[in-house]
Amino acid sequence: MQERKKAKIELTTLREKIEYHNYRYYILDDPEVSDAEYDHLLQRLLHIENKYPELIVPESPSQRVGAPIEGGFNPVKHSVPMLSLENGFSDKEAKEFEKRIKRDKRIKGFLSYDSNITYTVEPKLDGLAVELIYENTILTTASTRGDGYIGEDITSNIKTIRSIPLRLFSSRENIILPEHIEIRGEIYMEKKAFQQLNKEREKQGEALFANPRNAAAGSVRQLDPHITANRPLMFFSYGIGTVSGGAFTSQIELLTTINTWGVRVNTEHIKECATIDEAIAHCRYLEGIKHDLPYEVDGAVIKVNSLEVQKTLGEKSRSPRWALAYKFEPTQATTKIYTIDVQVGRTGALTPVAHLQPVEVGGVTVSRATLHNQDEIKRKDIKEGDTVVIQRAGDVIPEVVKVIKAKRSGKEKPFHLPDRCPVCGSELVQPDNEVVIRCNNPDCPAQVTGGIKHFVSKDAMDIDGLGDKLVDQLVIHGLIKDAANIYHLTLENLLPLDKMAEKLANNILTAINDSKKTTLSKFIYSIGIRHVGEHVAAVLAEKFRRFDSLQKAREEDLLSIKEIGPEIADSILSYFSNEKNISFINRLFEAGIAIKEMPLEKKLFKEHPFSGKLFVLTGTLATLTRTEAKKLIEEKNGKVSASITSKTDYLVIGKSPGSKLTKAKDLPVTIINEDEFLRIAGEE
Repeated sequence: MQERKKAKIELTTLREKIEYHNYRYYILDDPEVSDAEYDHLLQRLLHIENKYPELIVPESPSQRVGAPIEGGFNPVKHSVPMLSLENGFSDKEAKEFEKRIKRDKRIKGFLSYDSNITYTVEPKLDGLAVELIYENTILTTASTRGDGYIGEDITSNIKTIRSIPLRLFSSRENIILPEHIEIRGEIYMEKKAFQQLNKEREKQGEALFANPRNAAAGSVRQLDPHITANRPLMFFSYGIGTVSGGAFTSQIELLTTINTWGVRVNTEHIKECATIDEAIAHCRYLEGIKHDLPYEVDGAVIKVNSLEVQKTLGEKSRSPRWALAYKFEPTQATTKIYTIDVQVGRTGALTPVAHLQPVEVGGVTVSRATLHNQDEIKRKDIKEGDTVVIQRAGDVIPEVVKVIKAKRSGKEKPFHLPDRCPVCGSELVQPDNEVVIRCNNPDCPAQVTGGIKHFVSKDAMDIDGLGDKLVDQLVIHGLIKDAANIYHLTLENLLPLDKMAEKLANNILTAINDSKKTTLSKFIYSIGIRHVGEHVAAVLAEKFRRFDSLQKAREEDLLSIKEIGPEIADSILSYFSNEKNISFINRLFEAGIAIKEMPLEKKLFKEHPFSGKLFVLTGTLATLTRTEAKKLIEEKNGKVSASITSKTDYLVIGKSPGSKLTKAKDLPVTIINEDEFLRIAGEE
């Protein structure tokens, strides 16, 4: 009996410790113990509970995986409806939202039209909305949103998600927690976790999820909680339903408070805004960084901050009057494949391309999407005439995510790559261990043109004005046969070309001449050695310092470099053993290409104030894009991070800097604006 009493006391201590460490890990992102130490605590708890099963309680960490659900999910009625949000798609609609609030007769008793309304802006995660009910701090029921009025009981599955507390606790002393509270939020899956999950499913021959939202929703609605437990699900809270034994005055206070109770809140990107203009600015900021976030967002939510005003405004039949979903441009859309043809790239790779019914995706009209290769077409079962979901992420070429087979009519046509190159008719080859099929003819016009376009591109020789269409014209008219010919173009060559004026022609000739002075890494990248991208080119430049040293490199010299493997080494050796490539390089140097001396360049960088420093960028910069600022930092041996920590040296702030600025003020971080950044960089 005495031993059982000791076990009960130890179990209470273990549960409190595990809950505390969950809070440090999932809520504060600042763990105090190693994974091994955490596992030791959990294993000790499991050992005692196995010995004394009568001491197991519903909120124990051991109960995160329950028994399989039999007979489907039971219905759960929401005490307060989980309504959808009204959508807005522009700044104008957001301002109209405020005007409607100020005109509303319900709030005239304590708010005049001229009164200032404050707001909160929160990222709108593209996940699955759920409600968590806590009775006397214990999680008792979890349910989906359902139709807004009745959801499905998913308690057993929700308990498997470690970022959701099984018991609320206060990280502050003398705080009384509510007797009853309904916490609402979003279940989601991070992008990297989603990609890894799909890779694993592909290996197992299972159907792939179309996007992280579908993966999260499918994971939560499993009849076997063990499956849910093995899925990388996360949770963020955005509000509450009813609460007893507690009160809040504002949305920001509500979120801040429940965060101290162990409930995960997206504090980094939620902002309190004094005006609707400030709220709109934060929405735009979130849209600008959405591709840098680890999770998918499809908009931002503007909410009236005052809970009293929220309650007075009330709801319409389908949505609250006090909130607006400021929707970002979509990155996925549904459209139809008209035809599929094949493009031949500069390395001879054949890429099937779908020609689509034009559709808006992420603010851009998309009419083509890559299908990658024949294996991808087969795996996704893509046919000409199919209705498909396409996706565009950042500046990446749009791709087909999946086929909507329910819309097939039977007239769709299968597609197969041709037997010979569609451009030059040469034999096709498929190298060992590659899914890509290639044209075997180095003189293939498509490869020649592709090589020239690569040579003149921004990250290579950066010849301004020589766009794809102009390169096509130059090749068609026989004015250039490779990139070296560019340096022999004259005004007389350019003027007869389509849409060419004398001023433009002179500007292009000036840009061609200016490009002759370049860096070693840019030159290595520009000549188009297969498998040598920007990063590998920079590594090679750092190692060899001179181009002729790289030309003379032996296999063992290349393999001694940490980031160079046999495939890249073989490609470099093969390139420099080809007489045609050597002739091309010699003609470039004869045309006046001059590479800056590498030792001087490195000495300059090592002495630069950016060298070895860690930067974080926040807000919108006036004269630079984020990509340009990052490139400038890295060119001068600095590093860029996405998050503020004590290791950060500089925070560069632009317009609407957000929560990173607040966090930086509590750390030994130097905060500089764009002008100061450019001055230190020496770019004024």
